[in-house]
Amino acid sequence: MIGIKKTVLAYSGGLDTSVILKWLQDTYKCEVVTFTADIGQGEELEPARAKALKMGIKPENIFIDDMREEFVRDFVFPMFRANTVYEGEYLLGTSIARPLIAKRLIEIAAKTGAQAIAHGATGKGNDQVRFELGAYALNPDIKIIAPWREWDLLSREKLMAYAENADIPIDMKHKQGGSPYSMDANLLHISFEGRHLEDPAAEAEESMWRWTASPEKAPDAAEYLDIEFANGDIVALNGTKMSPAQVLTKLNELGGKHGIGRLDLVENRYVGMKSRGCYETPGGTIMLKAHRAIESITLDREVAHLKDDLMPRYASMIYNGYWWSPERRALQTLIDHTQQSVNGWVRVKLYKGNVIVVGRDSKTDSLFDPTIATFEDDKGAYDQKDAAGFIKLNALRMRIAANLHKCK
Repeated sequence: MIGIKKTVLAYSGGLDTSVILKWLQDTYKCEVVTFTADIGQGEELEPARAKALKMGIKPENIFIDDMREEFVRDFVFPMFRANTVYEGEYLLGTSIARPLIAKRLIEIAAKTGAQAIAHGATGKGNDQVRFELGAYALNPDIKIIAPWREWDLLSREKLMAYAENADIPIDMKHKQGGSPYSMDANLLHISFEGRHLEDPAAEAEESMWRWTASPEKAPDAAEYLDIEFANGDIVALNGTKMSPAQVLTKLNELGGKHGIGRLDLVENRYVGMKSRGCYETPGGTIMLKAHRAIESITLDREVAHLKDDLMPRYASMIYNGYWWSPERRALQTLIDHTQQSVNGWVRVKLYKGNVIVVGRDSKTDSLFDPTIATFEDDKGAYDQKDAAGFIKLNALRMRIAANLHKCK
């Protein structure tokens, strides 16, 4: 690309992005700015700074940002207000992190005067789409460099050889073969793909799972948890007020302890292929179950059904990289409007891989009226004779059709 003097690289400090950093310097002869986001992946990030410095990056061009609160508050929580699930099972842990990273890449590009951003997503995956759609939505003039679509370093062996020739520090784990999986982690989930999992018939090894106990080995005693909601978001656990990131961290701890949130899924990627992944989303699994429980007593029936109708479309927007699109923003406005009445508490029981709702209440917004719903004498609160007319009116079209066929 012509006219690129400075590029912002989404940089983890691992083998791939370290090679990309050097490749950008060699191929584009440009100044590189590195950006490393802490979104709860649980890894020490300062080594990324040391590696970047060793590779000639100026100290003022190294950005390492703690984005955990923003990630949960502005991305995870809004997504869960919609009860978002992709293809019936996937809680979108990887997908929802990408628009935040794209946003920060664009912000840093503006701050440093960079003309381009670069990422390490491959040409086979969804992340290239998510990063780039987000970037273009926020800065239509930004240039994007995707090395995996340009270079010929398409195997681990070639990456290792390039790193050795360029004197790039290589972690011992890479020299010894690295992890058997491609992994992505943040506060919402951890994912596993590749190698052994590329055979969809093969069961994932128990040793693969990082965050969750095996349900068979989870505690024999159930644990109860009270979850408090305000405007659709969790604000307290067992009476203790918490920030968004603190909420998700605690839910992950409790859910992982009880073997909650494992998923083995073959999903349909945006680029057309099917891909198998395994996911651990303990906190998100609890959050989804509890959120639906509080909505069950605070949302009008048709509003709840409308949300359920719209949810798959909303999930596809996030999965396919359209977080910053006008249609997702418009839909979010509707969803957030419905959440004004989603206030109260839910009690769940955590037990051997299960999240069991055992109670819910809202002092201010409950639409559950026990005087009408009771199986005992309701003292005229509900006239059961009204049901006959309702049923006859709804049956009219079917009775007409049945009479027509009876006459033939």
